[in-house]
Amino acid sequence: MKIVINKPIIKLAGIAFTLLFALQFVANAQIAADLGKVYTLSLQQAINLSKSSNNLVKAAKSEESASTADFKDARNNALPSIFAGANYQRFTELTLYQGLKSVKSMSRYPTPNGADAGVSANFNLYAGGRQKAYEAEQSGKKDLATVSTQEQTGNVGLQVVSQYLNMVQLNDQRKFIKEQVLRAETRLKNITALYNNQKVTRSDVLRADLALSAAKLNLEQAENDIEIANQKLNVLLDLSDSTKVAPSDSAAMPRPAVESLTPMLFGAAKDAYAIRKAAEDIKIQDARIKGVKSGFSPTISLYSAYGINYPNYLFYPPVNQAYSIGFIGVRVQYNISSAYQNKHKTSASRIRLQELQYVQQNISDNVREEAGSLLIKYKEALHRITVTEKSIEQARVNYKIISAKYFNQLALLTDLLDADNLYLETRYDLVRAQTSAQFIYYRLLYTSGNL
Repeated sequence: MKIVINKPIIKLAGIAFTLLFALQFVANAQIAADLGKVYTLSLQQAINLSKSSNNLVKAAKSEESASTADFKDARNNALPSIFAGANYQRFTELTLYQGLKSVKSMSRYPTPNGADAGVSANFNLYAGGRQKAYEAEQSGKKDLATVSTQEQTGNVGLQVVSQYLNMVQLNDQRKFIKEQVLRAETRLKNITALYNNQKVTRSDVLRADLALSAAKLNLEQAENDIEIANQKLNVLLDLSDSTKVAPSDSAAMPRPAVESLTPMLFGAAKDAYAIRKAAEDIKIQDARIKGVKSGFSPTISLYSAYGINYPNYLFYPPVNQAYSIGFIGVRVQYNISSAYQNKHKTSASRIRLQELQYVQQNISDNVREEAGSLLIKYKEALHRITVTEKSIEQARVNYKIISAKYFNQLALLTDLLDADNLYLETRYDLVRAQTSAQFIYYRLLYTSGNL
């Protein structure tokens, strides 16, 4: 049996296969591009990105939106309550009894059918300030949610600062260790040459080799620490795990003068997130007290209704006809039991208000103490930077001198390795001091409610 294949079909199949291969190639290229994506971010850019992309910040903003909706719902409670309804009934025949025996059955007069439809409304005129107290309570909760969002945003921003500065430290540490590895390789090469010329002992070669191995291990550790810090920063910024963040700011980024931070000490007493939250808690509790006190007052409301009814039972005898009627009136109510039921509620609410005021004062004292301590530590960090900058030059000259002495058989290898480690440590101490000053500055911003 001979199979005949149509040539246009073969061409279409070839085109389809080519397109499929091209799409797969583009997809693989896109995946490779995503895996190699690098974000170059400054510290401020990283903070701004966290304020819009972090999941905890998004959750706080959602709660803020929900609190706003609750406040709008509380305001709507002041509007009239309007009800509409309708019903229809079909009655069975009426059975009359004399003793236990039925006498007869007859239809309901004037008709077995019944129906009504109407609209009613109720509008609160006075309730002792209950509505205003409820609105004030929901307004306080809305403002509290706003402050909580700002606090969460600042907290995430401070975590981003910590991880960003940690990456800056680790990048500089990797740079310094790489330079130490180069020095160790050169030193091992020179010591090996001296050993071949019988100028030094075998132990010096071994110790130099050990120092090189230790430096390489430190370099590997620094690489791993950078990767871990990158992953933590990706979580805070809601980036994919494969994204690499490259800090564009260095440890020597500009730092504000101490004098410019002094006003934060006075602003922290009222702008700190914890103090503002405590103030909102007091506002909410005060509104609750007013709500409890409103229970001692009468309620006055305006109410009305209008409806169509069938049949007409207003007349006697009833008439098989529909009619419409409405009314408007004023209702006055007073809960007499409130005179003794709300007594202890009011007392408990006032005690809780006093408790919140004590808490607010304690928070204010703690914030002032923390802000003052941070400013002192900031001054210390700046002074440490100045001292460490001088130490670096001294350590560099010391390493150069000890190196010259060693290769002239005037110093021990131990002295040379110690000088090398001291030079590395002083350079890293400077980076630590610089990043520490930056972190203290941003922590002071957070404590004063400005981050």
